[in-house]
Amino acid sequence: MDVSYIINELGEERESYFNAVAPPIIQTSNFACRKVDDMRKLFENEYSGYLYSRGLNPTVDILRKKLAALDEAEDCLVFNSGASAIYAAVVANVALGDHIVSVSKPYTWAQKLFNHILPRFGVTTTYVDGKDIKSFEHAIQPNTKIIYLESPNSWSLGLQDLAAVAALARSRDILTICDNSYCTPLYQKPLAMGIDLTLQSATKYIGGHSDVVAGVLCGSTAMMQKIFNNEYCTAGLGVTPFHAWLLIRGLRTLPIRLQKVTENTKRVLQFLKEHPKVDGIIFPYDESFPQYDLATKQMKGACGLLSFYLDVKKIDDIVVFCESLKHILMAVSWGGYESLIIPGCASVKESNYDITKKSQRMLRLYVGQEEPEYIINDLRQALNNI
Repeated sequence: MDVSYIINELGEERESYFNAVAPPIIQTSNFACRKVDDMRKLFENEYSGYLYSRGLNPTVDILRKKLAALDEAEDCLVFNSGASAIYAAVVANVALGDHIVSVSKPYTWAQKLFNHILPRFGVTTTYVDGKDIKSFEHAIQPNTKIIYLESPNSWSLGLQDLAAVAALARSRDILTICDNSYCTPLYQKPLAMGIDLTLQSATKYIGGHSDVVAGVLCGSTAMMQKIFNNEYCTAGLGVTPFHAWLLIRGLRTLPIRLQKVTENTKRVLQFLKEHPKVDGIIFPYDESFPQYDLATKQMKGACGLLSFYLDVKKIDDIVVFCESLKHILMAVSWGGYESLIIPGCASVKESNYDITKKSQRMLRLYVGQEEPEYIINDLRQALNNI
């Protein structure tokens, strides 16, 4: 299915809403039935129609159809955050005594789910180095129900061989879940490589304007209905109609935004590689990246997020660099217009700082949509202040 058709037309029955070019926000909490039998059917299966916007809503459904098609999935649910999508996907598929294999150092809230929430209900997690398929093989136990992936990781940018992990999991009847927030479906399609469920933070590139928080989960219709009837509606995890409308608006420009960010990233990356105060970069599409061959094999592109190390002798130099930036904002997330940066040392108490640990000299940069020289000049003047 053509990406332009998906973004601009799929799911949009304009004749049913006055031929408006932009879809309406159906801002209602509930929907009326004309017949008792119609209401009875909705009570029996709320996934079959519109009853209450905690579940299904026409504006949200337009978005669901588009996102499912982009991921080449049968169906999709949209959540009020990426963390909600992770929570629902995992909790829906484990029970007392089950085991999860997860790639090491996943997204913070995934890790908190594995470390703090699930153990209270008898579910355990083993973390593995996702770069080696053998690490997954060795970690699988008789009660393993899920293999959780994040490729690329949003800090180390480490990859997993999605096709290989999917084949291993299928041979053991284990469900696979992959966080695809870094790539979006335009640059990587985990389901096409055999992964069962793919999720992403729609807060990032899907929304694209740093003004909405949401999450996406795509997979089979049976799985989406199972999650909808339990975790999604019970915990109230759905996205609002207004936020769905913002995400539809964001989708309109997704390809051109990714193109601009990709071009900018190449320019900024080259500047950082050549600067004497930068002690190495991490980016999947750079030939120096240890998994470069895998990245170019299973990803159509890479952009935006990269990590780099400063060549400094004390934490104060990193602080000076970050606080000298005039235009690049120190903030979490990515995917909007504005460039952002996070120093790894911000998560370390100053009393525990160890300059010999290269990881504590790491910074994560999101290259936004400003003109490349605008970003580079800001980095240059901040580096000169060290």
